[in-house]
Amino acid sequence: MRYLRTDGRVGIRRPRPADESEFLAAARRSRDLHHPWLAAPDDPEKYAAYLRKVRGRDSSGYLFCDLATGEIAGYATISGIVLGALRGGYLGYAALLPYAGTGHASAGIGLVLDHAFTGLGLHRLEANIQPGNEPSKRLARRLGFRLEGFSPDYLFIDGAWRDHERWAITAPEPA
Repeated sequence: MRYLRTDGRVGIRRPRPADESEFLAAARRSRDLHHPWLAAPDDPEKYAAYLRKVRGRDSSGYLFCDLATGEIAGYATISGIVLGALRGGYLGYAALLPYAGTGHASAGIGLVLDHAFTGLGLHRLEANIQPGNEPSKRLARRLGFRLEGFSPDYLFIDGAWRDHERWAITAPEPA
């Protein structure tokens, strides 16, 4: 398997059509973990739409995998990528069972951040997190995101407009 980045335990790579059955099984196992924060693609049509999205000009998708087994531990998407003076985008992420709470998500998203800032040349990423999603906020803090604001009725999720906190991180200054 070819990984874009690894840390010895976790590697990140692009999702592909061959990942469909493993990804869908993990997404279905993780429904209760994610509800009501997000709905991972959990059927073939949604997975195909996800692949189309992350292969677009303004999006990029990543799977983070356990290096010992090659299993998918979670995924991250950078969407709304804007270059020019902004060089930024929006980061979404989710751990998948049985890897939630094992550190795979922290490591995987850390690798995605490194790739975004060095490989893609981005300067800023924003993660919009629902106020009650404590695990996601802890992960954002641990990775160096800072709370920048609050957006009422920001995203339509699980049948309703949901408030979100805006968390952001910028590329480290060159040494």
